[in-house]
Amino acid sequence: MQPRLQILEPVQFSADHWRLIERLHANFNDREAHTHLPMPIARFSNAARKAIYEHSKQFDEVETAYVDDEWLVEKFAKGAADTMAEYARLYNEDVDAMMGVLVPSARYRKGHYAYGRFTVPQPHGLHTDHSAEDSQGAGEPICIARIETLGTHYVAGDYRAFDARTQSMLKALRYWIAVPEGQPEAIFEELLERQTLKSIPVNHVMLMVAGNGSENTQVTQHVAARPPEGGLHSAFFQRQYKLA
Repeated sequence: MQPRLQILEPVQFSADHWRLIERLHANFNDREAHTHLPMPIARFSNAARKAIYEHSKQFDEVETAYVDDEWLVEKFAKGAADTMAEYARLYNEDVDAMMGVLVPSARYRKGHYAYGRFTVPQPHGLHTDHSAEDSQGAGEPICIARIETLGTHYVAGDYRAFDARTQSMLKALRYWIAVPEGQPEAIFEELLERQTLKSIPVNHVMLMVAGNGSENTQVTQHVAARPPEGGLHSAFFQRQYKLA
């Protein structure tokens, strides 16, 4: 893969990760395999990471763009591409190349990217990335990446195996409400300490599960790290696929 990639570098898979990839390659909707996701599949090159981060620091508001036909026409056919659009294009091409090997049935569905100073005065609770375009769709591959700061936390393991107390605590994070176990802020810290919530490393492309869920699917539940007062500059890339 390396000669074909432009801003990404493949990570070295462990033996366990290779076994996981082989299962997803054969059948992406393998619920037991999903309980071991997210997993890193690539990292940004140092040059790309630094350039994207430095560019994001030029913006005090968050700029968001959705990658669709209109975006392609505006940014490239009309010659109006900006720095971040160009990096988004390179990210998209690199991730598509990797997914063509890892999950050959994956076809692009939708994507977006955002960059600037993230403040988020209201919490964005625990959530999944669904497929409103296809209500019958089950699990689908999705690749996300966060540059330099403000990583993402995810629920680790098999959701169905959690006891009633943990399920209630996750509900608190999903709706950002108080539950008998406590306030969401304290629950968030406790679940991180217990490693029920784990953290996705920044500057890496992570393979997760999106979609609407099914008996054979565990869609990844995740929540963005909350920025400190005053915010932090970062960039975020997301690319979701449907299965052919």
